[in-house]
Amino acid sequence: MGILFTNLGDAAITLPVALICAAWVAWFDVRLACRWISALAAGMALVGATKILYAGWGISFPASGFRVISGHTMLSTSVWMVVITLQLKWWRQPPLLGVVAGTLVGLLTGISHVRDHSHTLPEMLSGWVLGALVGMAFLRAVLKTEFEHPRPSWSAISILLVSTLAYGHKAPIQNVIEANAQGIHRRAPSVNALFGRIRSLGSTLTAPPPPTDVPPHGPVP
Repeated sequence: MGILFTNLGDAAITLPVALICAAWVAWFDVRLACRWISALAAGMALVGATKILYAGWGISFPASGFRVISGHTMLSTSVWMVVITLQLKWWRQPPLLGVVAGTLVGLLTGISHVRDHSHTLPEMLSGWVLGALVGMAFLRAVLKTEFEHPRPSWSAISILLVSTLAYGHKAPIQNVIEANAQGIHRRAPSVNALFGRIRSLGSTLTAPPPPTDVPPHGPVP
């Protein structure tokens, strides 16, 4: 069961499904479609930033077990929330059920990654929350929109077809990030200097204070 939800969160299936969803929305409203792509791109950029910072600079929060935002969880939550909600809306069914179903699919995707030790619980939860925010940022506008003569059967068939063809494939995004993170590190001296100052400041703030019972010029003979 875990591998099912792991595959449902992979970019190899979620991104094509998201594009099909955008194409159907653009059929009625191009601005809404752009809003969906923009929200998803922003979520992916945030996930990618944490992965680059960790792979290139080693930036993490080991005390909390956080290294990177779970991209599978973010994509699974946001994409399936939007796709299922839109389908229910076009079939004249309560769209809130789609929000709940998409959130649940995303949560199960995250749990599968925690169980196989791909991510920690904080990483999964951050991806789940981010995915829900991405999905709701789009659905807030789309749920208020009335689509003229929607074609739910055609949209459902296209999504099922793409999902079937893409299911089980793995997108090489993580490999690309790991292969290029060190190169980005070397080409960003200003960023390196900034992180160096942050680390130095952190060391200063966490350093123990000097003893107060010793005079500033050494002990008195």
